Amino acid sequence: MSTPVFIVHTGIISSIGQDTGACLQSLVSGTTGVGRAEILQTTWRDELPVAEVKLTNADLAALTGMSAALPRTALLSAVAVQEALSAFPGLNDQYLVGFFSANTVGGMDLTEGFYKDFTADKYSGNNQDFAYHECGAVTNLVRDHFGLKGFTTTISTACSSSANSIMMAAQMIKSGMLDVAIAGGADALCRFTLNGFNTLMILDKQPCQPFDQHRRGLNLGEGAGYLLLMSERALNATGATPLATVSGYANANDAYHQTASSPEGIGNQLAMEGALNVAGLQPQAISYINLHGTGTANNDSSEGAAIERVFGGQVPPASSTKGFTGHTLGAAAGVEAVFSTLALRDGLLFPNLRWATQMEDVAFRPVTALQTGADLRHVLSNSFGFGGNCSSLIFSKC
Repeated sequence: MSTPVFIVHTGIISSIGQDTGACLQSLVSGTTGVGRAEILQTTWRDELPVAEVKLTNADLAALTGMSAALPRTALLSAVAVQEALSAFPGLNDQYLVGFFSANTVGGMDLTEGFYKDFTADKYSGNNQDFAYHECGAVTNLVRDHFGLKGFTTTISTACSSSANSIMMAAQMIKSGMLDVAIAGGADALCRFTLNGFNTLMILDKQPCQPFDQHRRGLNLGEGAGYLLLMSERALNATGATPLATVSGYANANDAYHQTASSPEGIGNQLAMEGALNVAGLQPQAISYINLHGTGTANNDSSEGAAIERVFGGQVPPASSTKGFTGHTLGAAAGVEAVFSTLALRDGLLFPNLRWATQMEDVAFRPVTALQTGADLRHVLSNSFGFGGNCSSLIFSKC
């Protein structure tokens, strides 16, 4: 179907800013959010840099009116959703607003605290600390806080989670099942995630260098990113000004390994080709690629190989923004959907921070300095998750 899906507003919080404007300012100035953990209580504080939102749970709660006793993922999600809704007060009174939210952590941060107390004394600990453990509970908390009454779902497919949320929301709007939706995701840092990735030996002990020959791994981050999407009917009724459209999307799975993409990037290639097909575009129509670009040896090589097969010798400008925000896992595609929308709106190509040396197995080099005034028409954003779950989104200028 050719029914357009319009992006009319964005909401975001990350280590580089508490809202869209602040994040954009950091992207333009080259300010990274990667550094020493201050909020997360971890023994790895001085060894493993993270991209942390420098606000306590009490600070986050104060921004939205939620309880500071709730999971950090829910608090981050609420801050971004609040911004996404802020341009349209009373939207809930006009429409059944769908909510498509992704995360991978759920309420793990609270469960960790309970587990420590419980293992010391099985009669201690607050049962409320694991009441919101599963991912869907976080989505429901945010839905209820904002009184969203439309279709609600939680997607948890590792690093592609938010991309799949946006894809599902766009499909439902195209099919006429919804007129308005908030889509994206959130994730918070917790010890379980940091320790798990450290066990996989894919964390960088320095700020990460995606798509560099000497890359050492990724830095974990936290945050939330959402798009407010509308059908053409809702756009006209509300008088909203569109920022861009969600024109293409696809999900694929190469099922190669539990935590790694296939060396050839088969799933990556299928996702990109599928998104191009849905958008009705040829590869040469893409103006910029927001790379998944985690900084791990496997990811960057497999993504690079797939890109070169899809685009041949005409790879468009490309960069990874994870040098700014770290890898925010379930939130990554939502955060980068906001960045992609800003790139289209303002004609910006964001720099791939800390790139220094050309990869031996990839011919193209990423954008290394901010470029302004770019004539961007279509932006491809890649998100490739554990288990080979690969998704690509295409955002287009109106």
